[in-house]
This record gives sequence, C-alpha cells and structure tokens, in this order.
Amino acid sequence: MPLSSVVGASSILKPGVCTSSTRPAAPFEGQTIYETDTDRLLSYDGSAWIPYVKQTAGKVLQVVSTTKTDVTVLSPGATQVDITGLSVSITPSATSSKIFVIAYVSHIQNITGALFLVRGSTNIAIGDTAGSRIPATTGMNSNVAPSNNGIGSTSMFTLDSPSTTSSTTYKVAVRQTSGGTFTVNRSTTDTDNADHFRVASTITVMEISG
Repeated sequence: MPLSSVVGASSILKPGVCTSSTRPAAPFEGQTIYETDTDRLLSYDGSAWIPYVKQTAGKVLQVVSTTKTDVTVLSPGATQVDITGLSVSITPSATSSKIFVIAYVSHIQNITGALFLVRGSTNIAIGDTAGSRIPATTGMNSNVAPSNNGIGSTSMFTLDSPSTTSSTTYKVAVRQTSGGTFTVNRSTTDTDNADHFRVASTITVMEISG
C-alpha cells in the first residue's frame, strides 16, 4: 500500500501547519507538524511531541579520535615522514562544514625538527615561506636541555575547511633536521625501571557546522 493512501500520512509527506495550541488532538507515532507561533518542526514519538534540532553554524556534528600507544622511532633526514598510527579519518556531512583538528604528540627531547598537521597529502596550518626556512605547523629545538627520563610534548590545533563530503584523513608528520632519532611515546632513554615512561599521543577531529 502506498504511503499516500494511509490515513493521516499526508502529515508525514507534508507537515501539518498549526500552532502550539492547535496541535492534532489524536496524533499518531511519526506524525510531523510545523508550529507557526514557535517556528518549530516537531514529530510525535508515540507519547510526546519532539522538536527537530535546528542546525546552526558552530555546532559540533561529530567527533572522531585516534590514540597511539606504541613507540615509533624515525631516523633524521630531510624528508617529511608521517608518524605511523597518528592519523584519523572523518566524512563531513556538508561541504560548508569546518574540521577542528587537535593533535598531541609525546616525544623525546633532544631533537630539532618540524611537525606538520596534514590533510591527505597537504600540509595545513603552516607558516609562510621564507628563504631556506621550513614552513611548518610548529617546531622543536634540541637546545632545550633534555633529561634522560624526560618526555617532550607538542600540541597543535587548527580549524580547517576541506570543502568536501568525502572521507578525509588528517595526520601528523615530522621532518627532523638534527639530533638523535625522533622517538614517539617514550622517554629520551628507555631504561627498564619506574623512572622511565611509556606514554600516548592522540589526534582528534571535530566536524563543525558551517
């Protein structure tokens, strides 16, 4: 039986127009109405009228997060390298949505290099080009005196506009220019005792309505 032939189905296909004081006296589950005095669209759930939430700019629509708990060791070099396991994918619900990216990286201290937030294969939230300087999201400097059991940490944030409804991957990459190996999620030395640590890094993305 087509929905259009069901008694009362017209208010599903086309919401009934009324006011908050003239709602249907005997509503059925799934019935939808529009109230002119409150400017609300409501649906009857079998016991009460439930308003639809009006999507406004700046609302969080979804949150996706990845936590990396294993240790990764990367050798110094002039090439930008993705940090394995520190990536997350999100599928925006609208091209107007923005993606708020939050990354927290735990790493050893005695290194100099650059960290990048990356969308797909594109670096985002980076500085301007200036001579031989590396445009990056943030940097690390080995001139900060390390301790053997110390752990450095770097946080990065940005509000990105991918302008797509396709699955989009965000990740963290590093380009190390000097110092020892770039190591994630452990202390500078890795002695097996209670004065040394194994830690975690995370990347979280939030879809924000545009």
